[in-house]
Amino acid sequence: MNLKPFAADPQKSLGRQFKEAPSKLRNDFQRDRDRIIHSGAFRRLEYKTQVFVNHEGDMFRTRLTHSLEVAQVARGISRTLGLHEDLAEAIALAHDLGHTPFGHAGQTALNQCMKAYGGFEHNLQSLRIVDSLENDYVDFKGLNLTFETREGILKHCSNKNARKLGEVGKRFIQRTQPSLEAQLVNFADEIAYNHHDIDDGFRSGLLTFKQLQDVLFFNEICLEVKSKSPLINDRQCMRATIRRMMNIFIMDLCEQSQGRIDKQDLNSIDDVRDAGTIIALSEDMTNKQQSLKRFLREALYLHPRVQAMTDNAYNVINSIFERLMQNPDLINITKEHSQDELAILVSDYIAGMTDRFALQTYEKLCQSKTS
Repeated sequence: MNLKPFAADPQKSLGRQFKEAPSKLRNDFQRDRDRIIHSGAFRRLEYKTQVFVNHEGDMFRTRLTHSLEVAQVARGISRTLGLHEDLAEAIALAHDLGHTPFGHAGQTALNQCMKAYGGFEHNLQSLRIVDSLENDYVDFKGLNLTFETREGILKHCSNKNARKLGEVGKRFIQRTQPSLEAQLVNFADEIAYNHHDIDDGFRSGLLTFKQLQDVLFFNEICLEVKSKSPLINDRQCMRATIRRMMNIFIMDLCEQSQGRIDKQDLNSIDDVRDAGTIIALSEDMTNKQQSLKRFLREALYLHPRVQAMTDNAYNVINSIFERLMQNPDLINITKEHSQDELAILVSDYIAGMTDRFALQTYEKLCQSKTS
């Protein structure tokens, strides 16, 4: 691994919350990655919604496959820019650990349930999982990850919440930057889900090839693909176009970011933290990215079929939350907790559910109550 001086270095890590002897075989970022992969929260991502609920079809992406795709993109960008691939991969694999069942619809519903108790945000929940909720280790709570991985997981945070998080929350108060590895994972996430949601939307039949051709950037690349392969069918053309679009975004990100690096005098990760945003797309590609996001929102995320799943998710999450707040003994929570403490425990329980377990719990606790 050919690291640049401004890359994160496991030998110079700011450490773990609980001190541990170093591994003889792995650097600290590899160790973080492995702990994430072997965690229960990571396995549960297999049955959590990306866009389509898990039982909608076997070929749609889930939070797990999305996380793997983000990690692949992040590793490639890291290698190109001379950054630490293992750290980028660890952050990418952990970035969605805190997602609720039913994707963003579930998060919105749980946030509404938690409004009187401080709200719910999957980004903070991801950090909470690796810091305390995973319980496979005897000597500490959570996974005891390095500061650099924890920092990267925390993509955004209010000042109010940041003050509660100690060192890992300081950059939001001081308005400094995280590592370049953390910065690039944010872009790898958007690049992956924008293009793969198009793929899943087309596979589901909710997006048509004609609709996609109305997106200027898609149509431009599609015409290039067809000019080289005139006999290509729509499915093949769509997949080839997505691959080409992803490559263009990644190349632009690498070129723009390298240009910004070259203009800065970056000799350490401390220089990175004090600099402005380094990892970025060009203005042209930023506009194309925003255009894709608008198209996906209007044509896919607000599609009546997806909205029906969203409405169902609201009902399931709200019903379970209300039932457990009234009857915490159903999940072995004692009533000695304050309402705020109880709400957090119930929220943790619901956020950790898979789609199908949430539906089973709803049927068991809520529908049986009304039948």
